[in-house]
Amino acid sequence: MIKALLSGLFAYKEALPLIGKLKLWKYFAVPMLISFITALIIGFSAYGFSDNLGAFIAKLWVWEWGAATVRTLSDIAGALIIIALGLIAYKHIIMAFSAPFMSPVSEKIEAYLYAGVHQHRDTSNAGQLVRGIKINLRNLAWELLLSIPLLLLSLIPVVGILATASLFLIQAYYAGFGNMDYTLERHFRYRESINFVKAHRGFAIGNGIVFMLFLLIPVIGIILVLPISVTAASKTTLELLDQKKS
Repeated sequence: MIKALLSGLFAYKEALPLIGKLKLWKYFAVPMLISFITALIIGFSAYGFSDNLGAFIAKLWVWEWGAATVRTLSDIAGALIIIALGLIAYKHIIMAFSAPFMSPVSEKIEAYLYAGVHQHRDTSNAGQLVRGIKINLRNLAWELLLSIPLLLLSLIPVVGILATASLFLIQAYYAGFGNMDYTLERHFRYRESINFVKAHRGFAIGNGIVFMLFLLIPVIGIILVLPISVTAASKTTLELLDQKKS
């Protein structure tokens, strides 16, 4: 697991050179725009709704003493919860709607690294979009199911540290999952792809960790996160497929 996670992390060092060598930047214009617009919408939503959620949380404190402090802390907690849920939604929105643009990138990387070696299914842009939406809706449902209890636990001192770390790893796993599926959709059916990622969850988490850290970089992070993470994931996934065939 640790070795696989590190492999997913280290795959990023070859992403930028590969993008430059294969002249892939032109394929990333629309996904970059999708990423930027989605981040703006979620950011404004977080700003607008955090006070409302904070007020709701503050109502759980029925005593008058300390009410002002509780309200301040509730506003902060509300903002953090909205941002966390926003990040979950952001990942799946951009991954689903970028599928018709990211899948050709993965295919070009495959043609460069394994020309004439890998056999895969022909898929259309519409099929890639439908597949992307289906996978990401499935992942969104599971991620919310796992994340909401952890978000509540993260408000508890001490326990909150472990809950926050677990929440980050879950988000990383599903980010890596989505990045790997741009390659897997040409090789496997829906259920087979899910089983493949589960069998290689360390790689998915390693790829997703860097994806999540990219989002902490203002503006530049949300613009570059897809091109670099998808390129790194494609190379790693192709290596895993090659090992499986061998």
